[in-house]
Parts: sequence; structure tokens; C-alpha cells
Amino acid sequence: MSLLLPLLLRGAGGARGALRPCCRAASRRGLSSSSGGWAGVRPGRRSLLAGLAGAAAALAGLGLVRRAEMVSREAAAEEEDELSRRCGDFMAPPVSGLRELRSRRQDMRSRMEMLIMETQSQVCRALAQVDRGAAFTVDRWERKEGGGGISCVLQDGNVFEKAGVNVSVVFGHLSEEAAQQMKSRGKTLKTKNGKLPFCAMGVSSVIHPKNPHVPTIHFNYRYFEIENADGTKQWWFGGGTDLTPTYLNEEDAVHFHKTLKEACDQHNPELYPKYKKWCDDYFYIKHRGERRGIGGIFFDDLDSPSKEEVFQFVQSCAKAIVPCYVPIVKKHAHDSFTPEEKLWQQLRRGRYVEFNLVYDRGTKFGLATPGSRIESILMSLPLTARWQYMHTPPEKSREAEILEVLRNPKDWVH
Repeated sequence: MSLLLPLLLRGAGGARGALRPCCRAASRRGLSSSSGGWAGVRPGRRSLLAGLAGAAAALAGLGLVRRAEMVSREAAAEEEDELSRRCGDFMAPPVSGLRELRSRRQDMRSRMEMLIMETQSQVCRALAQVDRGAAFTVDRWERKEGGGGISCVLQDGNVFEKAGVNVSVVFGHLSEEAAQQMKSRGKTLKTKNGKLPFCAMGVSSVIHPKNPHVPTIHFNYRYFEIENADGTKQWWFGGGTDLTPTYLNEEDAVHFHKTLKEACDQHNPELYPKYKKWCDDYFYIKHRGERRGIGGIFFDDLDSPSKEEVFQFVQSCAKAIVPCYVPIVKKHAHDSFTPEEKLWQQLRRGRYVEFNLVYDRGTKFGLATPGSRIESILMSLPLTARWQYMHTPPEKSREAEILEVLRNPKDWVH
């Protein structure tokens, strides 16, 4: 600014010393609007005053620019403080690190990582509160091929036998087996020298309660990005939330599905029925002729209408996890149960294990990805399960009631 003023004054046709006479002349003659403003000033001094006016305007403009820069810096600092505050509520520091997230804060990879970290924290804190004093083991791990994750596991609690909430953020090159799985789902993948760079991130959880009257819940929300040989990128989201009760409680089923429907309806009323059917079809144990549970929502390979719109939808679904499940847990956590009911729970958990090891895409992808952490992949399995030869429940029993729903899915909300 100190260099700008003399240059502007010299450009107006006068030296810096001409400022005082000009001001005195202007003072003597006056610049009233009735006299035409500039009318009483001699031409040379008019030029100088015009230069001064231009200088003042330029300085004012420079001040505005500097103020704008200051506001911009302050806004950036506030954003960084907000990012730090959000990260401070996580179960552990983010996988990618705060500096990396700041450097690409508007990138979908960063936004999705923040969402899955927040979801992990919200769910773990809600479950710990219900379990009254039980603590999660927080295990941070790294994958030598790229990335890592944070596993939060509660075992042998007061309410939960096993509750795991896992976050993973991995990158590298897809294995041939993993790429083949994606091709089988219609993905067109263009490799370079046989390699396919990718990044994948998600939050995944299975919660197995002790009481057979409290259902098991599973949820998973994930984002995939693949770089083709020509530099173009393919991206998609996937996920869902589903419920597996040991015994049917229609009031709970309605609450669960209604909460998920409300989350879907914020974006499009056609989503819930579509993803509810997809869920029923996906969690089908073909060799048993049964669904794993009473469903929920499920979607995969979602890449339209736009990346932002799909992300907002996924965010709504993630926020619905605690309200769709925790009220059911609180309602039944202290219900009494018999040894026979506990036995039925163990048999149903056997079905859960069968689905996860034989059909589940996430399990299959994890096992096919080099450097995957097996403990995190198999976190979904219960501590206890049972297989009993040729077990058939009595007709019209509560056990037979849930089997009927698993074989013939119902519409719980309309």
C-alpha cells in the first residue's frame, strides 16, 4: 500500500507535495453541489483531485480485497477448527489423518471417511450407554498395501454378547479375484499393466445381544472408487441396515422399518420399497430356503442421480441406525427368557454364520483382498452358535412363527 499511493498521485499529473495547495484551494472555493461540485476548481487541480479520488477508490478496493482475504482465512480456520472438533468425538483419530483430510476436505473420500467415523462413534456410544459401563476395545490397524482401519468391539457385556463396529479405509490395487467379482456384477474395468488402482471405505457392524428377545442388527455403508487405465474414475456407494430377530415382535418390526422408510422418503418415496425388496432378496440363504432376518434396506453399485445426492441419501440412512434399533434394545434388554428360548437363539445364529461365510459380498471381497485383516472381516460372527441335526420347531409355536416370516417376507409399512 505504501508504494501504491505515490504511483497513483504521479499518474494524476502532480507530485506528492502538490497535495496541500490543492486541498487549500479546494477548501477556499468549496465543492458544493449547487456550484456543480468541480466547477470552481482550475483544470490542473481538477486533474489532481481526480487522481486523488482514483487513489482513494483503489485503496478502498485494496482494503476490501484484504478484508476478503482475511475473512477467507478466518473461514478456513473455522473450518479447520470444526474438523478438529468433529474428529475429537471419534473413537480414535481418523484413518487418513487430520492433515490429509484437511488437504482434500471437499473430496468425497474425505467426506465419506468423516461420515463413517462419526457413525462408528455415535453407535458405539449409544450401545455403551445401554450396556451401562461396558467398554469397547478400540483397535487401530494398518494395511501394508495401503490404508487401515479402526475396530471397536464389545464382548461379554451386560446386554451385548458381542458388538463390533468396524471402519476401514483401504487403497491399492485390486486383486484379480476381487476384480472378477466386480465384473460379474456388470462393472467394466480397464486395467493398466494388469493393475487396477482403487480406494474403498466403509463402516460395518453386527451386534449380537445376549437376550433372545433382543434382535441382532447389521449395517454397512461404503464407498468405492476405481481408476481405469485411461485415468477416468468409476465410483459407487452401497449399504443397508437389516434386523434379525430370534422371535417375532410385530411392533418392533414396524418401528424398525418405519424409521428406515422415513430416512429413504426424505430423498425419494420410491427408494424404500425398492431397497426393502432388494434386502429380502440379498439376505436369502438359498440352501435353507430362508431369509436371514426380517429385512430392512439394501442397495449396491449406486451411482446415480449424482455423487452428492447419493452421499446425502447414505448420510440419512446412517443417521437412522441408532433410532431404529436402540429403542428396541431398551425395550427388551431385561425381558426374562427360558433355556429353550436361548437354544433357539443359538440355532438361528448358526444360520447367520452360514450366510456370512457362504454368500456375503463384503466377507468374500475382504477374503479376496491382499492384506485384509481377518479379525475385522470375521468380527460379524457371534461368540456362540449351534447346529443341531434335523431340528424342527413345533407347529404354531413362536419358533414356527418367525420361520414363516423368514420364508415369506412381509410388508411392514406402506
